[in-house]
Amino acid sequence: MLRRLFLFLAGRRWLRRWMEESPRAAVLTSRFVAGREIDDAIRVTERLNQAGLWTTLDYLGESVTTLDEAERARDIYLRLLDQIHARGLQANVSLKLTQFGLDLSEAACRENVAAVARRAAEFGNFVRVDMESSAYTDRTLAVVHDLDEACGCVGAVIQAYLYRSEADVEELNCRRIRVRLCKGAYDEAPEVAFPRAAQVEASFRKLAESLLFRGNYPALATHDERLHAALLRLAADNGVAKDAFEIQMLYGIRRDLQVRLAAAGHRVRIYVPFGVAWYPYLMRRLAERPANLYFVVRNLFR
Repeated sequence: MLRRLFLFLAGRRWLRRWMEESPRAAVLTSRFVAGREIDDAIRVTERLNQAGLWTTLDYLGESVTTLDEAERARDIYLRLLDQIHARGLQANVSLKLTQFGLDLSEAACRENVAAVARRAAEFGNFVRVDMESSAYTDRTLAVVHDLDEACGCVGAVIQAYLYRSEADVEELNCRRIRVRLCKGAYDEAPEVAFPRAAQVEASFRKLAESLLFRGNYPALATHDERLHAALLRLAADNGVAKDAFEIQMLYGIRRDLQVRLAAAGHRVRIYVPFGVAWYPYLMRRLAERPANLYFVVRNLFR
């Protein structure tokens, strides 16, 4: 029930506008969002790199309403890649296709993302195309397939709660496209997604095994310490090297676990969002892990 409430609130545009414009509410995001500007994301990355943690940087925003907005997002990612390269940071980027204009013009969207992928390829870097709701899965994977063939530095995200994900992982493994596996953060109908947490976890374990044994440098994105232990044991027992995959976690969540895993020699990459459009992102994080609500409420009334 609480999860559905947060997902419902994430879609309320009037509440989003009010929250994003509130100075008090903006203070709350500092735990989960690096800041508003590229410099904020770079500063956080430098600090995390010093702690032995890598990052993937995400300029927050989705479902733009004009192609000019999509081009502005593209240009921010180009500048971001320039900064990562110039400073020699252990960081790559993550982006959403609706922020690059997918709902307005697929052709324009593809060209915008291609420009970012070409810049990443020039620097020997990498672009992760985030997955949005199931309404976008086919189009997102089609873009990833085409851009990976053209640039060789583009990867996908697969959501374990979708029934279709097993077939999608199999195809991506065959294509040698890098995959980030997550549980899923959108409110999906039971016709397309597993409705119970135990089913989603079982799917995550099955897909993670496929990726560890047959995938190309997969990223396993979860904060579940018990699940980490099981998957790391599976990898070790089957001779999968620590540098053959990544553990990915969100900025501000389970920071103790992030540092502990890195200290044990595992590759840990932190998903670091920045920008003004933080509200939908934060609501989805609360939906995924309502324990985060304690931090938000505590700081709201300070």
